Amino acid sequence: RRPVILLALVLAALLAAMAAKSLLVQPPALRATNNAGQFDATRAKERLAYVLGDQWPHPSDTAASDLVRARLIAQLQQIGLTPIVRDQLACNELYKQRGVSCARVRNVIALLGPPTGKALLLNAHYDSTPVGPGAGDDGIGVATLLEVGSILRIQTPKRPVILLFNEGEELGLIGARAFMSDPHSRNVDSIVNLEARGVRGPVNMFETSRPNGAPVTLFAAAVRNPIANSLSTDVYRLMPNYTDVNSFSERRWLTLNLAPIGNETRYHSAGDDIGALDLATVQHMGDQTLALAQSLANGAAPQAGSDRIFMDIAGRTLIHLPLIAGAALMAGLLMAFAVVVLRRGGLLLGAGTVIGAVILATALSWLLLAAIGAIRHGMFWRAEPLWTHLTVSAATIFATVLLLSSLGAKLDRTRLRPVYWFVFLAVGAGIGLVAPGGIVFFIFPPLLLLAGIIASRWWQPAERVGAAAAIVFLYLTWGAMLGLLEELLNGGPMWIFAPLGSLLILPVMIEARPLIVAAGRRTGALLAGLPVLAGAATMLAVPAYSADRQQRFGIQHVSDVSGGKAWWSILNDAAPLPSAFHGQWKRGELPFSERPRWLSPAPVDPVASAPDIQLVGQTAAGSERTITLRLVANGNERIDLVAPPDTRIRSAGTAGFVRPISGDDGKFSVSCFGRSCDGATIQLTIGQLKPVPFIILGGRQPLPGSATELLVARPAFARPQYNRDETIAFRTRRL
Repeated sequence: RRPVILLALVLAALLAAMAAKSLLVQPPALRATNNAGQFDATRAKERLAYVLGDQWPHPSDTAASDLVRARLIAQLQQIGLTPIVRDQLACNELYKQRGVSCARVRNVIALLGPPTGKALLLNAHYDSTPVGPGAGDDGIGVATLLEVGSILRIQTPKRPVILLFNEGEELGLIGARAFMSDPHSRNVDSIVNLEARGVRGPVNMFETSRPNGAPVTLFAAAVRNPIANSLSTDVYRLMPNYTDVNSFSERRWLTLNLAPIGNETRYHSAGDDIGALDLATVQHMGDQTLALAQSLANGAAPQAGSDRIFMDIAGRTLIHLPLIAGAALMAGLLMAFAVVVLRRGGLLLGAGTVIGAVILATALSWLLLAAIGAIRHGMFWRAEPLWTHLTVSAATIFATVLLLSSLGAKLDRTRLRPVYWFVFLAVGAGIGLVAPGGIVFFIFPPLLLLAGIIASRWWQPAERVGAAAAIVFLYLTWGAMLGLLEELLNGGPMWIFAPLGSLLILPVMIEARPLIVAAGRRTGALLAGLPVLAGAATMLAVPAYSADRQQRFGIQHVSDVSGGKAWWSILNDAAPLPSAFHGQWKRGELPFSERPRWLSPAPVDPVASAPDIQLVGQTAAGSERTITLRLVANGNERIDLVAPPDTRIRSAGTAGFVRPISGDDGKFSVSCFGRSCDGATIQLTIGQLKPVPFIILGGRQPLPGSATELLVARPAFARPQYNRDETIAFRTRRL
């Protein structure tokens, strides 16, 4: 009876710990008062509220953006700075995609410190997406720069400091590209970039210049509550995401990129508003930015060093060491644990137990989520993701109990323990081949255990103490990282947290193996299985969406003016549409996009007008030809030229900003947004002489009157995200 009770307590404590991971990485509490020269988050947010005004979306080159910029300039003047406005029609390549985007942008620049010398650039963008007001993305950056600028102006930095409020980031980093041609950019040697993918939670340092030795050392010395790790920075480099840093990277400035990621459900939506922006998050960004700015503005930028691996410990401190030292330590630990495992025996059976538990946990989680997804379509976890994460953790615990009480029943802890940590190290080495920075998570816990194993020669309990220390350290580091990853991957796949979470769960359950054996296989399975059933029932019962965490749901009216057809297009999370959405709805794709969506025939909009192009000139050189086009908006706010994947478009842009087109696959696109696109000239260089079929599409607001029924029927907790409600019209042209 006693082992059963103890096992139940261990399982409950483990589930509670898995639920509490995110508490490890909360930003420091908001200060009640601030000392002179300290960042004031409340004042920063008040400034932002003034700048955003009525909180309308304000993408580049719109009337709403003009108003935001005027209020931003007024704030800069109020704190004693003299802003400069640069007005340019510019273009930039879409990094990691086959495209170029253009817009008229007005960058706002304010200068601090001495007039000469190498400068620090503090950068944020003040434009929003067409979908929401952008209080987080990137209003938090604007608020931070205004407050930091007001402090630095009084402190008189020793080096020049440039505050850049750029426009056009959301359209393709256009403002950043325009700044690269600004005379002030020639003196920059370091940059702190401020971004956001959410409205709350800690502010992460997620990107550095390479090699990262100098920025990481600076960050560790300057920032008091760091949230950063080299696995995240390496993985970010492999993702299709990009920020202004991508444009700046060719200058090889010392770079630190900061952003919060809490509650992505409000990101790029109307929910990204002032009310949702957490003051503790604003303070965390402000404290870090001010500390980094003071360090960089009062001394030369550190010289580039070798690459380092690093991670924070529950947001309290940052540990870092040279990558080469970490790799050597990893190799040494692998050899040491190989020796321990071979001496104690049980490698095959132990590895089978450990790996089998991971595989079974992943399979169970996938099957469970698939079964619930068959009943509840879409992102059914969006409102209450905690219950899904807990259920996945419970399924992982259940799988581990099954394997430990069956395949691993013949092995005691002294043999299972080193086998697990040997497999753990092997996983870390494998991750290191793709993302070298990831090995930092896999070094220190085994090192603590190895110290315990060695010390057990003189003090027998030392190995168990070392194992406990390894688990606690792993929880404070890998557990904290998982808490952040759950926010980052809130769109799924949720089963991925089974193998990731098993790295935390397995060592705990191995230490609890005597209780599992004493309780018996059936009792252990029952105790571990009940939370899985309870979690599944909860997942079926809790609402999928809420006022805070709403469903993605964008409505578009799409017209093919060449073919005389029209469709309703619904962009959501693939959940079935409400019954009030009458029509012949099917999942499908539009001619200009490969993104799946709900489609239904729609009445033709009599006033729908697609944009067009006028051929201005054409020259040929060998197998290449350069075409100059004039854009005709026909009332559209955005214009996209889309070409097939086999089209060989080499470059595109406007005068002074013709950019190369890269990317390995996908359709080619050339885009322009804003009032100045009408009549703008675009130059294309195409690597073929045969005609190219282009789809020329435009988008504008509002929706036609025939959309009223759909707008009324849209669910209460649903709103556009990433894509606005929009009237789209397109035609085809051959060039």
